Amino acid sequence: MNKTRQAGIDPVLSTLEPAAVWAHFATLCRIPRQSKAEGRLRDEIRRWALARGLSATVDAAGNLLLCKVASSGMDDAPGVILQAHLDMVCEKNAGTAHDFSCDPIRPLARDGWLLAEETTLGADNGIGVALILAALDDDSLRHGPLEALLTVDEEAGMGGAHGLQRGLLQGRLLLNLDTEEWGEFYLGCAGGLDVNVHREGRAEPVPGDLSAWRVDLRGLRGGHSGIDIHEQRGNAIKLLVRVLRDLESQLPLRLAQLSGGSARNALPREASATLAVPSESVDALAARLASWQSSLREELPGVDGALHIDLVPASVDELMSVDDQFIWLASLSAAPHGVRRHSPSVAGVVETSNNLGMVGITPSGGFCNFMVRSLVDSGSKALADEIGALFALSGTVAEQAGHYPGWAPNPASPLLALCQSVYRRKFGAESSVQVIHAGLECGLIAARYPGLDMVSFGPTIRGAHAPGERVEIASVGRAWQLLTAILAAVGEGGASAEPPLAHAAEGTS
Repeated sequence: MNKTRQAGIDPVLSTLEPAAVWAHFATLCRIPRQSKAEGRLRDEIRRWALARGLSATVDAAGNLLLCKVASSGMDDAPGVILQAHLDMVCEKNAGTAHDFSCDPIRPLARDGWLLAEETTLGADNGIGVALILAALDDDSLRHGPLEALLTVDEEAGMGGAHGLQRGLLQGRLLLNLDTEEWGEFYLGCAGGLDVNVHREGRAEPVPGDLSAWRVDLRGLRGGHSGIDIHEQRGNAIKLLVRVLRDLESQLPLRLAQLSGGSARNALPREASATLAVPSESVDALAARLASWQSSLREELPGVDGALHIDLVPASVDELMSVDDQFIWLASLSAAPHGVRRHSPSVAGVVETSNNLGMVGITPSGGFCNFMVRSLVDSGSKALADEIGALFALSGTVAEQAGHYPGWAPNPASPLLALCQSVYRRKFGAESSVQVIHAGLECGLIAARYPGLDMVSFGPTIRGAHAPGERVEIASVGRAWQLLTAILAAVGEGGASAEPPLAHAAEGTS
């Protein structure tokens, strides 16, 4: 009997297996967990853990550490740390009434997938958290000493991992459950940093002969700014800036507002601009936008062919100055976005990229954010410096912040060898080893605990960081089987002093 199953669980989730995993995921769907606002969920999990007889500690950064003693006879096995993050990217389609600060996520099951239609689902990284809690919940599992590190603020800057205390963790093996392709073990990831751009503005009054309109560019797929960056999906900010640059060359256009994107690590799906033109130019404006819509759909077939541009009446109280308008549109047009370089040493892997993820400009001033990623620290620094130099030409401030290191691969990892062996035995197939162009917390954790042997895996997730995010239900069951089998193998190997993992357990913090 699953101790976690309870009345009131979402009916969609109540029918899924493994029951314990989905029951815990139901808790994560029920309790809002925006980045920097994970306290309510963390407290709920902490109360649950203490009621289960587990130890529960919250560190100075807000991370939650749960500990479970080893199964009988496995006290001498190497300690294993299970790691995932509590927060989720909160993205929704325009016009959706969902409030991420108080509303639960509403999952749907369809064709073997669990998804949220109009919002993100939070499978990234809620499924990883649910797998970990289910392992702590199940007293029938065989394992050595277990620690569960559930971090905060991963999606908005890795604040929890940045603030992780030294000396808190005791285990020497770490399983990160924050990757999104079943059958792959990840052994390295990109590091990165943010470039935050700010500029003060000078507002001007609206001439009486101008008519105000809002241009909305919507319908893009969006996605994860690292994992999906190589797919050449449209960036709503960059596309709308192209349109505006063309319009101002053809019409006496004045800009009042430009906004787009809502998360630094998500490809922008929507952008809007409020502008003013003479009344006699409105027909020309509408015609030009219709032409751009057709052109961009032809440019992005099979990728973002659902793009649409809408023109709706608006009102404005003031406008950007002509100089500010020129500087912002020219700078954003010239600013890089997308893949900069592929790895020369890891075939098929992006080495360096950046995402122009958010912009918000008004007559009084504005900002934009670039998230830069690279497998090589010097690569992310060089691209960030290039972005800064571009904006410096107009006297615009560009500050670098939030650097986090990459996770350097160790192909000789004993833990990897064990995971591959367990996968082969359990599923009768070979797994693959990958390096991911996304920011896992492993690099920051390794910097504080350099003796750790780490591997990452997870179920298949599609569309992370965008509405419609989905997770393959069957792959969650397989991930659960794999996790429990790895824990048993570590415990049995450690208890019998199996050489590879006995050696792995000798690392120092």
